[in-house]
Amino acid sequence: MRICGVGDNVVDRYPRRGLMYPGGNALNVAVHATRRGADGAYLGVTGNDAAGAHIRAALAAEGVRTERARTAEGPTAYATVHLDDGGNRHFGDCSEGVSRFRLTPDDLDWLAGFDLVHTGDCAHLEDQLPRLARAARRTSYDFSDRSWHYAGPLLPYLYCAVFSRPDADDTEAAHLIARAHTLGPRLVVVTRGGRGALIGRAGRAPYAQSVVPVEPLDTLGAGDSFIAALLVALLDGRPLEDAAARAAAYAAEVCALPGAFGHPAAFPVPDPPSATVDRTAV
Repeated sequence: MRICGVGDNVVDRYPRRGLMYPGGNALNVAVHATRRGADGAYLGVTGNDAAGAHIRAALAAEGVRTERARTAEGPTAYATVHLDDGGNRHFGDCSEGVSRFRLTPDDLDWLAGFDLVHTGDCAHLEDQLPRLARAARRTSYDFSDRSWHYAGPLLPYLYCAVFSRPDADDTEAAHLIARAHTLGPRLVVVTRGGRGALIGRAGRAPYAQSVVPVEPLDTLGAGDSFIAALLVALLDGRPLEDAAARAAAYAAEVCALPGAFGHPAAFPVPDPPSATVDRTAV
């Protein structure tokens, strides 16, 4: 099957390591879908700087198609990532760089050839989603932790809706799934970190998938890898229970690796400010 990630890309900067890794929800899904056997592609914009060149090189190394991706004058988007002792990530300073763009008619014609197109809230394509959904066979959207007020107007355009609700119990997650189904998506996924995921298909009771135990090195990209693996398995015709188990096992593997999918590169770490002495007080 053919899957394309459309929208955001970043370099995730790890100041304590002095390293950056390619990332971004749409880009991560494209890479992980390709690793799981899909004919994967990415459509987005990188800058004409070293970070952008590194992202493009990583996509080429992963075998992700980029024939309609753009390079623009200016900086590539970045996010600053801090890890706690348990490998859980926390974001610091971020910049979207040159990542925003408009889909052209040629883009939409090209995307019509994919079995599924994935995007999300960080892509800033909300006003373009109706056009994208009309062109694509199926559209998947990651809402992250966005509110219902944000998600509701976009849900009618989707085949798959993904929500992050780490504190939701089974009742709360099931209610969110049922509510989302009423607006159109056939597949609704609620990821909950260590609580596992609740997955709903229209007309069926939600299925609970537990996490696969792992000693995490870095949880960045775990949710994206789970979604990519789940979508590939479902589009391949596998039963939901099998697809979810495969996705959980794959996400556990990703948690044991640095970055969203590897490919580290050095980035300049600014020197700490020099200490100054108020000599007027000496």
